[in-house]
Amino acid sequence: MQAQPTIRPSPSRPGRPAPDPAARGALGRALGYLRLQRGPASIALAALLVATLAQLAVPWLVQNMVDAVTQGATARSILTEVPVPLQAAAAERAGTTVEQLQQNLAGAESALIMAAFIIVGFAVLRGVFSFLQAYMTEKTSQGIAFDLRNGIFEKVQRLSFSYYDQNQTGQLMIRATDDVEKVRQFMSQGLLLTVQSVLLLVGTLIILFVSNWQLALWVLPLIPIAVVLFGVFGAISGPLFGEVQKRLSRLNTILQENLAGLKVVRSFTREPFETDKFDAAAGSLMEQQLKVSRAFSLLFPFIFLLAQIGQAVILYFGGAQILNGTLDLGQYQQFSLYLVYLFFPLGQLGMIVSLMAQANTSAARIFEILDAKSEITNKPNAAELPTISGRVEFRAVTFRYIGNKEPVLKEVGFVAEPGQTVALLGATGSGKTSIINLIPRFYDVAEGAVLIDGHDVRDVTIDSLRSQIGIVLQETNLFSGSIRDNIAFGRSDASQAEVEAAAKAASAHEFITSFPQGYETPVGERGATLSGGQKQRIAIARALLLDPRLLILDDSTSSVDLTTEAHIQRALDNLMRGRTSFVIAQRISTVLSADQILVLERGEVVARGTHAELMEDSPIYAEIYASQLVGDAEVTADVMTR
Repeated sequence: MQAQPTIRPSPSRPGRPAPDPAARGALGRALGYLRLQRGPASIALAALLVATLAQLAVPWLVQNMVDAVTQGATARSILTEVPVPLQAAAAERAGTTVEQLQQNLAGAESALIMAAFIIVGFAVLRGVFSFLQAYMTEKTSQGIAFDLRNGIFEKVQRLSFSYYDQNQTGQLMIRATDDVEKVRQFMSQGLLLTVQSVLLLVGTLIILFVSNWQLALWVLPLIPIAVVLFGVFGAISGPLFGEVQKRLSRLNTILQENLAGLKVVRSFTREPFETDKFDAAAGSLMEQQLKVSRAFSLLFPFIFLLAQIGQAVILYFGGAQILNGTLDLGQYQQFSLYLVYLFFPLGQLGMIVSLMAQANTSAARIFEILDAKSEITNKPNAAELPTISGRVEFRAVTFRYIGNKEPVLKEVGFVAEPGQTVALLGATGSGKTSIINLIPRFYDVAEGAVLIDGHDVRDVTIDSLRSQIGIVLQETNLFSGSIRDNIAFGRSDASQAEVEAAAKAASAHEFITSFPQGYETPVGERGATLSGGQKQRIAIARALLLDPRLLILDDSTSSVDLTTEAHIQRALDNLMRGRTSFVIAQRISTVLSADQILVLERGEVVARGTHAELMEDSPIYAEIYASQLVGDAEVTADVMTR
């Protein structure tokens, strides 16, 4: 029996099975989810048992029909063709009496009709319970798929960002869809076939040995041969199906990336290249699937060979017993039908092996996600972060991404006092984004500490930390739904007035109200129906609605024109008063008004101070200002004076 996973409570769905190191294989762990579906699973098992018993009764009823026919034919032959004085002797040679022959002749037709009705009755009974079993099995499998998909989604929501740095989105999607479906198919079909086969096999063997143990011994050696076949092909097919899922994931990743970047593909006329790349991935997948098909094409002839050998053995030795008078025709017919039930599971062996191998491979891929360890977790004794004033300190922080030996940040140290605006300036790859990623604890420092109001961010709960930080990332992500839904994403209970106030502060209210549906205007996938500047302003409004004590703007005005930026910046200047704000910007407007400017180069703070101080003391800042930012400053100043 497979080991069962332990059950631990989940924040969103109680009673979800937890990873169990004692489980003997991924499929065994997946079977443990049956405990959450014990009601329909128990009904399905009971219905299957009744249907199988009804099926096992049919050969016995067929024997009765054959016996009634043969006995009636024998009685008619003796009573009508043999002279009356000789009938007693003829009956004695047949092993009966004249009175018994007369009873057999009189009751042959009624016995035949009764047996036929009973067979039909058992068929109806089997049909009813087979339907009940099929429905409950499907309900069970769908429930397990529901639990697995929810478990994957919950896990994906909690995994650290470093996990996504190392795993493609397409791989995760395949595991939540196709791999879960493979497990579900085994639960609804393969598991049913396995249980049914075991019941038929055990029940048939018992009946065969009870009815004719000498004949049953001749077919018994076929069972271990079938088990060996089962194990060999299971071991061969497992890695083959694993490679199929990997290649399917690669194909899905190519498709997803192509659809997401379709405008770029067409702009650079790369359609032929992308088509060739997809064809190569699809061809690789087809090649692997054909390998699987070849493997199972070898399995089925072996199975049918076993069945034919069994039939030949019974035909020979059963015929010998009939000739010796130790087996009558009805018993032989019964034995032959039960032999079909014995070979029926062998015929299902190929399908069982296929479904089980696929399910085991897919279950292993599913549990790779469910077992993944998030690097960013709450400490066992993590405390709730109280309402903050906004003091942020980086204390000798060194940070490196997983797999990289070279640190991205080296001994970075600074203090942002409550209400200050800190601008981060530097070339691409200098470490600006890494700094703002450490504040909400998207990543953890390798050395040193990040403190908010004196609390190490690693010592407080993640939710209490992030709920007090408003973030507008460089890459704007909107969700399907209305504009209002996207602005109120972090505060679904916000009033319409609060939503509109945030939109006005982000200079978004005017263009939103210009749409026929206003705030109820649907947003396409990833905000495809909006311009870059419109998406950026909605994202800013989404952060402003939280009214955070800490505000992070990661190049938040990069997608808007200078005029729009000026309006947004004016609103942000008012908003950032009294709040600690970290701003990454390539334009000079935010840098000019910042309380503190950090100039980064190769992960180190090479200069800090106000704009005026740095112009005097930092040649690097002066060079950046002169070469890259002065043009924007002149245009922005012109716009601001209008």
